[in-house]
Amino acid sequence: MAKVCHVCRKGPAFGNSRSHSMVATRRRFEPNLQRVRIDDNGTPRRVYVCTRCLKAGKIAKAL
Repeated sequence: MAKVCHVCRKGPAFGNSRSHSMVATRRRFEPNLQRVRIDDNGTPRRVYVCTRCLKAGKIAKAL
């Protein structure tokens, strides 16, 4: 399963790591995803949700 937010579809971003000599090597910026139980049409299931969506209350957690 891809590390993508279930709500906003936020995934990894790509960029460069720069050493002291400014040599560029590729790297990934991973989103802050948490595995939570949500209520999906009455059935609870576990999905990855980014912390921005959790904080904004865009999902309903299962009990």
